[in-house]
Amino acid sequence: MGIICILLILYWVIMIIRVLTSFFPVPPSGPLSSIVSVVYALTEPVLRPLRGLIPPVRMGAVGFDLSPIIVFVAIGILERAICR
Repeated sequence: MGIICILLILYWVIMIIRVLTSFFPVPPSGPLSSIVSVVYALTEPVLRPLRGLIPPVRMGAVGFDLSPIIVFVAIGILERAICR
């Protein structure tokens, strides 16, 4: 398994953590908040441009962000193209 494959898997895990933290808020103080801020720092540069291209889908009073789904699909395509 090459370094790129390992990095793709690692980024996939980081994206899962990002999605989960959006459903389960973390208190602003404490050790988890520093981990969440690192996760956001690693994922936001990829998600922000996608949000500019694809706005959130309205579901009642809540907007559903599709950008993480696009990143998961892109990671899957890259894994199949590079790692298999």
